[in-house]
Amino acid sequence: MARQTDMGFEAPHPIAGKQSEYILVCGNHFTADPSGALYWPGQRTLVVSDLCLEKGSAKAAKDRLLPPYDARSTLRRLAAVMDRYDPDRVIVLGDSFHDQAAADAMSRTDRNKLSILRQGREWYWVTENFGPDLPDWLGGVVCPALTLEGIKFRHEPSNGFSSHEIAGSLHPAARLTRHGKKVRRKCFISDGVRLVVPAFGVYEGGLNVLETAFADLFQDGDFHVWMLGQKQVYPVSKDQLLGDTG
Repeated sequence: MARQTDMGFEAPHPIAGKQSEYILVCGNHFTADPSGALYWPGQRTLVVSDLCLEKGSAKAAKDRLLPPYDARSTLRRLAAVMDRYDPDRVIVLGDSFHDQAAADAMSRTDRNKLSILRQGREWYWVTENFGPDLPDWLGGVVCPALTLEGIKFRHEPSNGFSSHEIAGSLHPAARLTRHGKKVRRKCFISDGVRLVVPAFGVYEGGLNVLETAFADLFQDGDFHVWMLGQKQVYPVSKDQLLGDTG
């Protein structure tokens, strides 16, 4: 299967010292990676969400001061995490491109890199109902949702309390005080039966998990988060979290 060097990227940096964390969802062990990707060892499946490719070029076209190179950077990060786990299957949970024109804006070089990543693997593009149509050249399987071993993968979390579900869309982020300083990072959030994964795209931010959008997703408001660090994922209990004010 393809490696970073096959895509014309530099050889991957050593990953010694990188520490992932296990998240249990309905009795299944998942690996939360510091990149924001989720890996299911039992199914050799890698899950990422909200790549939002070509957001930079779309903003640059509107005279926004945002470098138009996010697709290349996001694909490099995706190649690196695929090097670590060498998955048989990849699931992308919606918001794959920034808008309808973004797929057409992707360079031929980046299209080729994405094609190389897909080689020898099952690849699923989970779509959102309101999102842009995905181009034919993308390859893989396009579907509104995907169920694997009883776990449903979708772009947006379903309304209200739900079980056996992994979703993206909300871009969860957490904020806390660490060593006297306020720290805000993307995060995974779960109550053990449902999981929302962070945005993987390099230009995507995050919504604080204490905001109302998350309030009805977890029974009795009980959940834990796993914050992304540079080399490690940090489990954090709800009582440590801070809102974005103050």
